[in-house]
Amino acid sequence: MFTPSHMKDNNEPPKPSVFKWVVLGIGTLFGVAHIGVIGHLMDRTEMPKIDLPLNEYSSYVIRAGKDGYVIEYKGNDPKVMTTTRDIKKSNGLFGIGGESEITTYEQYTMDGARPMGGGAGGKLSAKREECIKAAGGGESTGRIVGASIGASAATFLTGIPYIGWVAAGWIAMLGQDTGAEIGGELATTMTEGCDEI
Repeated sequence: MFTPSHMKDNNEPPKPSVFKWVVLGIGTLFGVAHIGVIGHLMDRTEMPKIDLPLNEYSSYVIRAGKDGYVIEYKGNDPKVMTTTRDIKKSNGLFGIGGESEITTYEQYTMDGARPMGGGAGGKLSAKREECIKAAGGGESTGRIVGASIGASAATFLTGIPYIGWVAAGWIAMLGQDTGAEIGGELATTMTEGCDEI
């Protein structure tokens, strides 16, 4: 059947309207923008946002009302702090004389002069330096003695099939570590005043 060109064929699907999609997109964008503006206006508060420099030594109090606000800020509060230490000390060589507990209370300022054992700037005191040297020397000597004892014991383990060389290395290293621990403890015990530091 012949259809003239000015008449449409009913079998052809209708073309989607571009105008509908443009209006729908603009309307959606307009609605989302209004929801965002309303949410922003609802979130506003009358109080100003104040970022104070805070650390473990600072404190602040804010009192606010309709007429304004007052801020009290202290950057170094408390000015004097207290440290409590419980020291468990072995009495005698290798703790043969039992144990005793010493409790010390120290007050210090923010510069940390007392708890660091030195003056301002964190310098070490002569006593603390002496204790560190004694502990280091004792650990070094103990490590050498422990390694020699461990190496002599390692010869008995090398005969074990498959894992003998691993066990020998392990026992030598165990001797080193144990010797260092005992040597450091012994050196600090014999140096007077190192137990409190």
